[in-house]
Amino acid sequence: MPKIIIASGPVIIRDNKVLLDIQGEDKFWKFCGGKVLENETLQQTAIRRAKEELGIDIKITNSEPFLLHTSKERDGEIFDVILVHFLADFSGEIHPSDEVREFEWHKINNLPKNLAPNILPVLKHFR
Repeated sequence: MPKIIIASGPVIIRDNKVLLDIQGEDKFWKFCGGKVLENETLQQTAIRRAKEELGIDIKITNSEPFLLHTSKERDGEIFDVILVHFLADFSGEIHPSDEVREFEWHKINNLPKNLAPNILPVLKHFR
């Protein structure tokens, strides 16, 4: 099995605030998103995960995503993780799934300290 994880998700910014959530056992804020499924494009993954996590329909507003590489350890194994972020807008009301413990619009100039490591580079890219 390859030790590569590819995940995709939207970056949603409105009125100088960014939409972030905390899921499962995580203790940090992150963008919604998740692993790319077989036969699914990166954009399809971002659209699916926004619907699954927050109950929203998104429209991707940029055709060039921001890519970030990191690594993750799980069960004593190291995985390469490729994170793909698309700037997006959404319609509808936010209705988080059970996996989302918290969601919040955070002011970009006053972000919490417990952010996933990809948040600041992504926001800097899309500013």
